[in-house]
Amino acid sequence: MSTKIYIALFSLALSAFAIGTTEFVLVGLLQTVASDLQISITRAGTLISGYAVAIAVGTPFIAILSGKVPKRRFLIILMAVFTLGNLLSAFSYSYHLPRFRYGCRINRPIGP
Repeated sequence: MSTKIYIALFSLALSAFAIGTTEFVLVGLLQTVASDLQISITRAGTLISGYAVAIAVGTPFIAILSGKVPKRRFLIILMAVFTLGNLLSAFSYSYHLPRFRYGCRINRPIGP
């Protein structure tokens, strides 16, 4: 296989790892997130629930709407949006910004 294929495969694997990690790491940090944002653990848990509902409802629509977009460009745009959303959440100071970010992360039609 050529070097180009290895680079593409590594990029996809790194992206899948990053997406999977950010999805599941919040569960382990739920108590810390709740205390940092000064909300209850139950309310902080709605970040995870909201994300799951958004993925379940939005993913099929995004997959259908993105059918005519070139796949490489589409993946690059999605990863840029994903990275921006993570940066916004990392520097958020209130409950509402992460909630908005997790609620709007329906832009991923593929992956875990």
